[in-house]
Amino acid sequence: TTLANAILSVIATCDQRLVIIEDTNELQCNAEDCLILRTKDGIATMTDLLRATMRLRPDRIIIGEVRGKEALDLLKAWNTGHPGGVATVHADSAPKGLTRLEQLVQEAGVSNSKSIIGEAVNLIVYIEKANHARQVKEVIRVEGVQNEKYILTSI
Repeated sequence: TTLANAILSVIATCDQRLVIIEDTNELQCNAEDCLILRTKDGIATMTDLLRATMRLRPDRIIIGEVRGKEALDLLKAWNTGHPGGVATVHADSAPKGLTRLEQLVQEAGVSNSKSIIGEAVNLIVYIEKANHARQVKEVIRVEGVQNEKYILTSI
């Protein structure tokens, strides 16, 4: 969340319309054109908000944490003219973040999601807790998919 907020502080200086979707109030953004949508039990799910977001004409879609089948809707949104989004996913390494996304998309009933992930995700930053602080441990660029394998470049 701290890294996502740091990224948002940079994005806020751009003249873009941002939509932030989250369960709890964790992300902070000072952009002039920023809408914040939050889920509410029994009323609005992440999937509901992602679908509604498409009508709000966002330049960037930011998700506080991807935890379920809404991953498919997020990837589709990023692949339909809304690049430059930010999302957090819990995983044990940068490449395992891609595996985690695959697992979340499977919850939506899609078994082969590598191509949609390879098109939507460009960069993964893996943060690890060390010495009572969080440190960037790995940064990879996702350059696509070939022969059912991600093409990754370590940065």
